Amino acid sequence: MSTSKHLLDVLSLTPDGDDTFVGHPQVIPSGRVYGGELVAQAQVAMSHTVGDDRPGPSRVSHSLHGYFLRAGDVQQPTRWVVQRLRDGRNFSVRAVQGIQGDRVLFQAMGSFQVPGPGVEHQEPMPDLPDPESLPTSEEALRGSSVRDARYWSHDRSFDIRHSPAAIYTAADGEPVRRQTVWLRAFETLPDDPALHRSALAYVCDYTLLEPVLRQHGAAWSDDGLVTASLDHAMWWHHDGRMDDWVALVQESPVALRGLGLGSARLYSRDGALLASVTQEGLVHL
Repeated sequence: MSTSKHLLDVLSLTPDGDDTFVGHPQVIPSGRVYGGELVAQAQVAMSHTVGDDRPGPSRVSHSLHGYFLRAGDVQQPTRWVVQRLRDGRNFSVRAVQGIQGDRVLFQAMGSFQVPGPGVEHQEPMPDLPDPESLPTSEEALRGSSVRDARYWSHDRSFDIRHSPAAIYTAADGEPVRRQTVWLRAFETLPDDPALHRSALAYVCDYTLLEPVLRQHGAAWSDDGLVTASLDHAMWWHHDGRMDDWVALVQESPVALRGLGLGSARLYSRDGALLASVTQEGLVHL
């Protein structure tokens, strides 16, 4: 299986001048940079410019809003250029662009907050199947010869388990626009809450459009399927660990004009709501 080292390499950016950083993509079969990698590296780049030069309590990521503008090349490094928009008493705001050559791949804004007391509530975690009771990606793909089978089953940094059954090669079940995906990193990650927030950002693009496909009886390996993430919004709530089981409770409330909307609530195994995510994507069958 892949190890967390691949994930940690992706989340480790190299400084390259004032408020500029360089990241190196993971090589995946499509040849295009994985969207969750862009989201995570954007968040990491912005976070590197927050807090160290200011007195007082540290700030943590609480929201990110971004657009996928062009496909990236996994053979080229991505340069992240951060703009400092605001540093207030409780909030800092940043903008960032991910660039390869003269092509902007991803553009985002992020906000960072000094945590404080206030109102609290959350949507409770629904009743979900235990992750250990669900088949692994390797088990779901055993015997498959489709192009991405090796990547899906062995070369990701996370153990990913679906309910209902995964739609890697077939969507044979009832058409529904809801699903649960349990996942956790294969290896133990460092005890750094900021890193776990970045890892959470990384996983969110894996399956957000799957409820759209599931509703229309489509599988990832279907001939003629075209998908592309267009925009991405996420909000971090509680801190959690990505080397323990996290549930993505997903749905697609609408699809129209070839665009599908996917959303997810991410829960730790003990029921804490870690994050909320929404994404719109292009879906052509």
